[in-house]
Amino acid sequence: MIKVLLLIPTLDRSGAEKQLTHLAIGLPRDKFNVEVVALTRGGPYEEQLRSAGIPLTIIGKRWKFDPFALKRLRRLIAARQPDILHTWLFAANTYGRIVAEKHPAMKVVVSERCVDSWKANWQLWFDRKLAPRTDRLIGNSQAVADFYSDIGFPRDRLLVIPNGIEPAPASTRTRQSICDEFDFPVDSKIIGCVGRLAPQKRVSDLIWAMELLQALQPSSRLLIIGEGPQRKELEDFSKNIRLTDVIRFAGHRSDVSNILPHMDVFCLASDFEGQSNSLMEAMAHGRPVVVSDIAPNLELVEHEKTGLVVPIGNRPAFTRACNRLFKEQSLADSLGKAAQKHIVKNHSLDQTVAAHMDLYRSLVTDLRRS
Repeated sequence: MIKVLLLIPTLDRSGAEKQLTHLAIGLPRDKFNVEVVALTRGGPYEEQLRSAGIPLTIIGKRWKFDPFALKRLRRLIAARQPDILHTWLFAANTYGRIVAEKHPAMKVVVSERCVDSWKANWQLWFDRKLAPRTDRLIGNSQAVADFYSDIGFPRDRLLVIPNGIEPAPASTRTRQSICDEFDFPVDSKIIGCVGRLAPQKRVSDLIWAMELLQALQPSSRLLIIGEGPQRKELEDFSKNIRLTDVIRFAGHRSDVSNILPHMDVFCLASDFEGQSNSLMEAMAHGRPVVVSDIAPNLELVEHEKTGLVVPIGNRPAFTRACNRLFKEQSLADSLGKAAQKHIVKNHSLDQTVAAHMDLYRSLVTDLRRS
């Protein structure tokens, strides 16, 4: 039995937290003893983990550097003595590797989920300083692995394990009910985006593109699902350009899988990502997608084969791509089918869990040989 402790800052509704939850539940109980620790707080995934019988501890970190939280984490790891400490995201990656110094027999796996161009110099310094305490660094895309190689992490300890997603369920709702809820005409052409409303997602590009698209396709509508620090700013922008009749802000939704199948086009305009769960889910539902040409998106979307790719920040290009998909239904259908086939073949949850199992076993085998 391999003891695995998964450490993450929160259990908020976001991509890394979702992937951790899938992994914790997916690891077979007869081979792995799994526990989850939230460094700062719980969140929506807490209930899912507890329902699956996964032990969960919340440390309660209160400040960027909280010596009391560090002490509680040290005590927890000393008590549990895991074979594998697997940390996710910067705060947990840092706290976990600081604590790991006192446990040389424990193997440390770090998950990085984004091309972290946002990190300040002091954060990158910590990443480099703590690299010797890292047995493997997992990137969820080759772009993420390349980013950490470029800042000095040893390439022979880098590993790419792509995100995995559940099979796309059929929607339990009708298009009419979706249109009624958001006050869209039933014959609308719905463009959707799903994600955190933060600057790197460039949702304003899609709002700007909608202004142009209204002249070309008056039936087009934009549905924005998600919360974040830019929500008010984006809502104000929509008002200022008089698009409140054709744009809806839906906030957080727990039923995205019921809404995605009714989107005519899915857009992702981000200027950096790791590997977008929402993009993968749209593709799994057979939606035609339009994405910015950043490296992680290009690992999922091949232009005119599994979607359309446009230059980052090119708002007219988003307009043209969406309008093309509205006008060329056969192209939209073929791109959606090819996208769905790609996700089913390459990004199943079973594949992701199996890759982690192989990694954990190899590290524990090395540990027991030493």
